[in-house]
Amino acid sequence: MHERNSVAELAGTLRGELDRYSPGEKLPSSRVLVERFRVSPVTVTRALAALAAEGLVVTRPGAGAFRAERAGRPARSGDTSWQQIALSAETGEEAVPRSVDASGVLDTLAEPPPGVIELHSGYLHPVLQPESALAAALGRAGRRPGVWGRPPVEGVADLRAWFAREIAGPSGTLAPSDVLITAGGQSALTTALRALAPPGAPVLVESPTYPGMLAAARASGLRPVPVPADDRGVRTDLLERAFRASGARVFVCQPLFANPTGAVLAPERRQEVLRAAREAGAFVVEDDFARRLAHEDAPPLPPALAADDPDGIVVHVCSLTKFTSPSLRVGALAARGPVLDRLRAIQVVDSFFVPRPLQEAALELVGSSAWPRHRRTVAAALRTRRDALLAALRRELPETAVDFVPPGGFHLWARLPDGTDEHALAAAALRAGVAVAPGRPYFSAEPPAPHVRLSFAGVAGTAELEEGVNRLRSALS
Repeated sequence: MHERNSVAELAGTLRGELDRYSPGEKLPSSRVLVERFRVSPVTVTRALAALAAEGLVVTRPGAGAFRAERAGRPARSGDTSWQQIALSAETGEEAVPRSVDASGVLDTLAEPPPGVIELHSGYLHPVLQPESALAAALGRAGRRPGVWGRPPVEGVADLRAWFAREIAGPSGTLAPSDVLITAGGQSALTTALRALAPPGAPVLVESPTYPGMLAAARASGLRPVPVPADDRGVRTDLLERAFRASGARVFVCQPLFANPTGAVLAPERRQEVLRAAREAGAFVVEDDFARRLAHEDAPPLPPALAADDPDGIVVHVCSLTKFTSPSLRVGALAARGPVLDRLRAIQVVDSFFVPRPLQEAALELVGSSAWPRHRRTVAAALRTRRDALLAALRRELPETAVDFVPPGGFHLWARLPDGTDEHALAAAALRAGVAVAPGRPYFSAEPPAPHVRLSFAGVAGTAELEEGVNRLRSALS
């Protein structure tokens, strides 16, 4: 059983038993709970902490846990209806929408109930995360001199140098001074969009694409304009037309293992993308989120678009988060020219800097002997899981179509039978015990067909994948 599920189940059991105790009465000791429920002391501690957060119990160090006193009369409910006007009022001829739709992001971040198989996750399952190496790196980082002091706003110099080598290669033209350390890839994307386009401006995006980027663009007042993509990446003939028709000065793309299709930008299209942007006087935001998620059978990877871009067309975004842990929110923005000053200014205004202990821990991790071992482990595991999920889909759900099998990333993009209601399917799947991501949020305009994104990275192993497909089959039928 997963630790998280064990905590939720124990908290639920204890919550149901609270009526046995009077307010202020002591609950059984942690030792008793460990023996009774056959769980670890950590699980007991976390379950009690969850109940304390709900105000149901009070924990006292050295004394134990006690049922909380009965709450007083509930606070009077006020009238907040006035906020609807304040939050939606727009002024000026060029006013932009102010609402923020995070539903596409929450589809993959929401924690499902215990026992639900997570085929919607955007992160590695704990069994694939380098938890021991992360703990050791964080411990070593905490002992570094000056680690709790204020870091440079651009980021720790050695970490910037490491990212520069990773992005452009050892002999690349990217300097450490061209790199800013960010709090993960989502933060970097948001900063880039705000820096490169004013509110109300169009921004070209691949179709389909990552919902988190679409949400960030709309939250910044931008208008995503879709450019169709196929299994060879964005259609560059349509990209040129989109630049001319929209007047956009920004194009956001994922050239490697794109989310959700898994496509890799074809060699002949790489230069076409840069040429089209150069002619339009536009920037290319390269979201290189999956470079470290190549599968064991992947061919040699193409370099980043930013690796050979002396003219500063490309603003590069990458992160360690997807490859390590959701909580290691350390990434990088790389750019050349005056745009770097604007990126730095926006990041400083938003968040000052990334905490130094986290940056130092990232440095310790990537410099350890565990790092290359982790890369090999993940590459082999992702290939095995991809093949297991694909085989289960073809066996149990032949009516779905996976048109492209990616050599990297953590998901398959499956087309559903025509007429399928994606959201109804996702709801039925959740009732059947499996969480999936409907395809509609991945499109900035009307989708051409119903899809579902199925992740193979967020489960414990291939047996869970097969069971998840079985549950999805029952939901679809």
